[in-house]
Amino acid sequence: MTTYQYCTPEWLAESAKRYQEDPNFHKTFQKLSLKVAFRILADPALGIDQDIVFAAYINQGDLEKLAFISKAEAESDADFILATSPRQWSKILRKESMFAGDVMMGRITIDKGSKPGVIKIAPYSTAFVNALTQIDVQYPDEMSPEELEIYRDTINQFRTALGV
Repeated sequence: MTTYQYCTPEWLAESAKRYQEDPNFHKTFQKLSLKVAFRILADPALGIDQDIVFAAYINQGDLEKLAFISKAEAESDADFILATSPRQWSKILRKESMFAGDVMMGRITIDKGSKPGVIKIAPYSTAFVNALTQIDVQYPDEMSPEELEIYRDTINQFRTALGV
């Protein structure tokens, strides 16, 4: 089975593909129309030199977008922008921490939108985490120093190529 590195275009593309292939995701999110951006805060020790943003746009269960976007696009298009460290996002994706609790405790900040609005969509968070983790994911804290340098280069290259 292929392992995908966290926070790379390949990870998002494969996650989107798996979402599209599984009718249960469409059914779970059929009452949801939402544009949410996730800001991963810079952490050079984990190969992320600058904040990076990816977005999920869901319209009545249809995944319209799962991709990296610019901060400007997030600010103009997203209903919510949620931000935290790569370590905290990893804990959520590993199911070591719960999204709603992290919002309430302030471990996830709301850069755009309201706390009541985020709490309203929190019941969908487990299913969304499942959509992003149907594949094997390697997180930066699991990488050797050599892998981490390659990861850093990969992130910087795709950010330049995508303009994000």
